[in-house]
Amino acid sequence: MSQLLLERERNKVLPNGYETGQPVASLSASESVLRLENLKVYAQQGKRRYMLVHDSSFSIRRGETLALVGESGSGKSVTASAVLGLLPNSLHIGGGRIVFQGEDILLWPDKMKRRLRGKKIGFVFQDYQGSFTPFIKVGKQLVETIRSHCELSFNEAKSVALEWLHQVDLPAERVFNSYPFQLSGGQRQRAALAAAMMLQPELLIADEPTTALDVLTGERVLDVLTRLQRQTGCAVLMISHDLRHVMKRADTIAVMKDGRIVEMESAETLRLQARHPYTQMLLKARPLLSEIHRGFAMEAEAAETAQSTSRWEAEFT
Repeated sequence: MSQLLLERERNKVLPNGYETGQPVASLSASESVLRLENLKVYAQQGKRRYMLVHDSSFSIRRGETLALVGESGSGKSVTASAVLGLLPNSLHIGGGRIVFQGEDILLWPDKMKRRLRGKKIGFVFQDYQGSFTPFIKVGKQLVETIRSHCELSFNEAKSVALEWLHQVDLPAERVFNSYPFQLSGGQRQRAALAAAMMLQPELLIADEPTTALDVLTGERVLDVLTRLQRQTGCAVLMISHDLRHVMKRADTIAVMKDGRIVEMESAETLRLQARHPYTQMLLKARPLLSEIHRGFAMEAEAAETAQSTSRWEAEFT
């Protein structure tokens, strides 16, 4: 019931119908939710320009996941910020198009871009500690987010928030009534994922969502993200430096280096037939999760052996 209420309200004021309040027509599965065409981003320092993103182009259809992978400073997070309209004042769009649901959003006024964020484009960032105001309960923040985009009562918005906290495998009532600092890192990141998904966006941007988490907690967060994406059919742009996380989840992987997309293929093709030397280097550096589990098991076994030895020495020496 809560999702029916939310769907009713979220279609009242959408970007294409910004002036009239008419809903946007749904995209077919073959149409791109997001398309970048020769996007350029530069930094201005005095009279000099430094290009950070060079002619980047890719597209994501409904239900697809595209992973933008590269080392720190490669331009992947700058690209995501450009899509969201959240570039800092020192960075500027130097050309190209960002086409969302058939419209070049670079041409939109700031007011329309702000309405797009959250309602039609959800986002999860790597710093889960910054996802919520620390001294306001999680539930209150979720309800305020919902009601800022939709004309729902407090109880209706609370119902939506609880439903999505449950969807991300959290004890909904407890988390709803908790302060962010009372939650673990993994719980906060899953709550942030619920906040991003509860308005049922057409596109989710996940910018390094597991960087601040340990490996196993990060895997759990990504498993939840993948499940929700399959349930809702939204497109996902995943930003990562780690091929381990994206290889089994992404439909397409775009490898970025020095502001340029140097290779873009399906995940399977990239795994078997990577052409660019940088991609090959990333693949060789990629640890398997089975190896990580085995490492943890060996550490646990060594710790147990050390404890047994200490007990033996205490008893017989």
